Amino acid sequence: MSGVSVAMSRPPAPTGEQRVSSGGSKYKRRSEEGAQGGGMMGSLRMIELQLVAFILVFSASGLIPLLDLVFPVLASAYIVALSYFAFPTKSSSSASSGSGTELFRGSRMFRMYVVVGTTVGLFLPLAYVLGGFARGDEHAVRSATPHLFLLSFQILTENIIGGLSLFSPPVRAMVPMLYTIRRIFVDIDWIHDVWLNKTLPVNARFQVRC
Repeated sequence: MSGVSVAMSRPPAPTGEQRVSSGGSKYKRRSEEGAQGGGMMGSLRMIELQLVAFILVFSASGLIPLLDLVFPVLASAYIVALSYFAFPTKSSSSASSGSGTELFRGSRMFRMYVVVGTTVGLFLPLAYVLGGFARGDEHAVRSATPHLFLLSFQILTENIIGGLSLFSPPVRAMVPMLYTIRRIFVDIDWIHDVWLNKTLPVNARFQVRC
């Protein structure tokens, strides 16, 4: 699961003891929770809009191979088929309780690990691509763009599925697995292109700095 999905997940529902409170404090707590939920949903929508913008820019740039362009469509169709035939929601109560809840409830260190992993996997490659645009290095941009395209689709899919009651926890767990497996091969090709398959031009000039 991506760090953005973990960071934006909703807190668990309060227990029976937490629901019991006296008049004024009860309404005050509800208003505070509503304000926090509104801000969180606003941030979530902003992240989704940014991801959609990334996906559209990457798709229109012509730097994404055809297989990587088709993969999100096939993965989404496979996830929908799993939710209907293999892992459907059992009842309305379980579906409502699973909507918007956190799938992996790890410790604080686990959250920090996932967020750091998302930062390394998303923001650093994005800076690498922007630097490639600034340097005019089309080879580096073409090698790194498929990784960012698939990761943006993964985060967007996790956020959308996490807010719907139509998908059970096994189906939600399949989303990062599918995209991670595909991105492993994309990253291997990226490393091969940048480190092993990059050749210098014939008229390359070497600069010696003292």
